[in-house]
Amino acid sequence: MQPLNSFLNRMQNSALVVGAVGLIVVMIGAFTGGDIFFQSYLVGYLFWVHLALGCLAGVTLHHVVGGNWSFTIRRFLEAGAMTLPLLALLFIPILFGMQALFPWTHAEEVAHSELLQHKAGYLNAPFFIGRTVLYFVIWIGLAYLLNRWSGRQDETGDPGLKTRMANISPPGLILIVLTSTFAAFDWMMSLEPAWFSSIYGVLFIAGQMLVAVAFAIVALYLFRNRQPLAGRATIAIFNDLGNFLLVFVAFWAYIVYSQYLIIWSANLPEEITWYIVRTQGGWQYVGLALIIFHFALPFAVLLARAVKRRAEALAAIAALIILMRFVDLFWLTIPSLRPALSIHWLDLVIPIALGGLWVAFFTWHLKRKSLLPLHDPRFETAPVHHQEVTVHE
Repeated sequence: MQPLNSFLNRMQNSALVVGAVGLIVVMIGAFTGGDIFFQSYLVGYLFWVHLALGCLAGVTLHHVVGGNWSFTIRRFLEAGAMTLPLLALLFIPILFGMQALFPWTHAEEVAHSELLQHKAGYLNAPFFIGRTVLYFVIWIGLAYLLNRWSGRQDETGDPGLKTRMANISPPGLILIVLTSTFAAFDWMMSLEPAWFSSIYGVLFIAGQMLVAVAFAIVALYLFRNRQPLAGRATIAIFNDLGNFLLVFVAFWAYIVYSQYLIIWSANLPEEITWYIVRTQGGWQYVGLALIIFHFALPFAVLLARAVKRRAEALAAIAALIILMRFVDLFWLTIPSLRPALSIHWLDLVIPIALGGLWVAFFTWHLKRKSLLPLHDPRFETAPVHHQEVTVHE
């Protein structure tokens, strides 16, 4: 088997090539695609920031509750959270495309809408940019502190660092929930400023956690036989992660259905039109695909204990969920901009290009520390299921 460092270097270099080539193609699209470029860029960007925020929330959750299962994926979550500085930089194109994305940036539309005039104190460009800066300051600051203290714990074994991380994580998790909610309002819901949903932010957060757990499962599967994870990535760990994946699949579906039920039963014109657009013009088939492949199939499969105890089967379901998270974000955002279903080549190229950069940055951070946390008292006393060391192949 290829040594860990060589594997990580190859992974990073491959991701950089994909990102670099993709960026060249994306730059061409920026000059030729018009408004389509900004629409495609927004969805691709949302997917990767969605994943990074899920990783950050997962790290804070680990320090709040602990658990042997979370130690095996902690480094993946930490490295994922540390991609947020890159994503802060990649937000700049969205600022240049605000006029192409958000109706509330058009003075003539605001002048003809009493509702937009009423919301102008919140939906205006300076406040929008200021809130975005605040979100990233909080997210990056929290990710930096947790990663810095985690690295120092590896180096020094200072038991006080565990207490620091445990103390900052509960308020940090609350801040993530609050800022993610408002980010969802700003970056997604305000694409249709006349429409609103009180649980839209919860839907965004549920998706974050779901994609982060799915990503961690795929990452653990890829590294399961490499030291120091070999012997720790047991069947029991995969089973635990499969249970968490099942919980978040069910939670996401519950929030989606709750929003639909509340809005459809109320049948208010300013609310129901959001669903009408997404159930016609071809978008109804995307919604059906989400019902089948984002909920029904994963939920049914993950109920089987045998699947959760087979690493390759669980990783396959997790990969499907990651793909469907992108489809879900596409379905949530693009109908606001394209009432009839259409897929542009930029819709596919931009997420891949941004993904290449994200994976390269993720791998760079992953190489900087051991794949397992060192000197954490909880980890050193956590049991290893020696009888289940071999993962099914």
